[in-house]
Amino acid sequence: MKNKIAKIVTTLAVVIGVGFSGLATVEAGEDNYTYTYDYWGDVQESPDVYSVAKVYTYKDLGLSQNISNAESLFVAGDNVYICDTGNNRIVVLQRKGADDFEVVREISQIKGADINTLSEPADVAVSDDGYIYIADRGNARILKVDMDLNYVLQFNKPVDLALTEDSVFKPDKIVIDTAGRVYCSAKGINKGLVKYENDGTFSGFVGATRVAYNFTDYLWKKFASQEQRAKMESFVPTEYDNVYMDSEGFIYACAGGMEEEDLKAGTVDAVRKLNMLGSDILVRNGAYYDGDFPVYGDLYWGGGGGISGPSYFKDVTVLDNDLYVCLDQNRGRLFGYDDQGRMVYAFGGSGNMDGYFRKPVSIEHMDKDLLVLDQLDCSITLFIPTEYGSLIYTAMDQFEHGEYDAAQASWEQVKMLNGNYSLAYIGIGRSLLRKGEYKEAMPYFEAKYDDENYSRAFQQYRKQWIRENLIGIVVIILALFLVPMGIGRVYQIKEEIDNADIFKLRRK
Repeated sequence: MKNKIAKIVTTLAVVIGVGFSGLATVEAGEDNYTYTYDYWGDVQESPDVYSVAKVYTYKDLGLSQNISNAESLFVAGDNVYICDTGNNRIVVLQRKGADDFEVVREISQIKGADINTLSEPADVAVSDDGYIYIADRGNARILKVDMDLNYVLQFNKPVDLALTEDSVFKPDKIVIDTAGRVYCSAKGINKGLVKYENDGTFSGFVGATRVAYNFTDYLWKKFASQEQRAKMESFVPTEYDNVYMDSEGFIYACAGGMEEEDLKAGTVDAVRKLNMLGSDILVRNGAYYDGDFPVYGDLYWGGGGGISGPSYFKDVTVLDNDLYVCLDQNRGRLFGYDDQGRMVYAFGGSGNMDGYFRKPVSIEHMDKDLLVLDQLDCSITLFIPTEYGSLIYTAMDQFEHGEYDAAQASWEQVKMLNGNYSLAYIGIGRSLLRKGEYKEAMPYFEAKYDDENYSRAFQQYRKQWIRENLIGIVVIILALFLVPMGIGRVYQIKEEIDNADIFKLRRK
């Protein structure tokens, strides 16, 4: 009952606080499946941020053979690289139009390599200087070739005491930095990403995930015998499922399969942003009723349709505006987060309809368009932003470029389309804050319980008010001190005069 009353009061406060311009309803049709969470963690329906442009099968792409067990996508300019793992090849598509892709080449053999055929290629990356890197998992190597597929270099199993001689090197996902260094996640290696220098030299592991453990088990291990310890589960980091390098050289890494209690306790991270030292610098400032808004997808993990448990982030891609989109393989959903860790949107689901997936394994972007690879359906889905989604991206880009008036206007349009969208209010408030209109920004932050930004606006407004009213404040302060002093002095003089007159009369 208290929550319902609180929601009613909050709704009224929003209307009164930010004006009647916010009296807009959500324009959502029956087929809308996009949502966000409000302050209380309740699901809020939203207009669709993306729509399905087309779903591509091997026939739509003009391939003579269906893709099999495909594991990864990579975008370089207008080209899309598909790791057709089951067929031991890489298919390269070129985008010819808004929704038109054409096969331009198939890579299955390498010129000049000791083993010139690919075996279970798991990932591919193209460097800025035009070299192609292939995680050739079946051949236990990472290949570097030129655009004519001539062999250049090979990255082999790292020589490290942590790896036994009989362990097989299975490179899974790779990213390449501007200096030609290779960062690789490999199956069976949980010490972080394998790092190679540009000459193929192994230089160590970076960015190992945090280890989650039960304190009781930890104490028990301290006193248990060697045989008992061997039977207990080891406290080891988790392998990364996928990696992505953004335009600034930071590596986004995701790891699914986390334990529910660890995710809820915040002792593990589903997504990490690694700098060159391997430190996690991902900002997690999203907030809802229970404190920090977790960057792990869905808040509620109830069973339905045979699916249960938390979201399983299988892949991640990062747009140029630092918005990153995580692919949930468990429920077939896409979760977009801004650079502060606030959820921008969530959409998708499990099923056979367009926009739904059976087993999504990889996500990529071309500008603001999104591509999702479904391993079971052997298909690629192209999503393009709707008018509503384009407005959100426009507002974010304008704010990033310092166009605060334009950003405020764009967020106002978003708010008119979706009056429940928290980021629209916060976006307007942040634009006003940057323009120095602190008093006007405060009601927008207050409406969506953004305490941090509200405190910042209030602090600046207080300084501004003091500067503008400094003379008046000084006059009042002086008056408070001088007037009583003056009155007291007058009374003192009057008393002295009266006493003097009485003294004169007595002498007479």
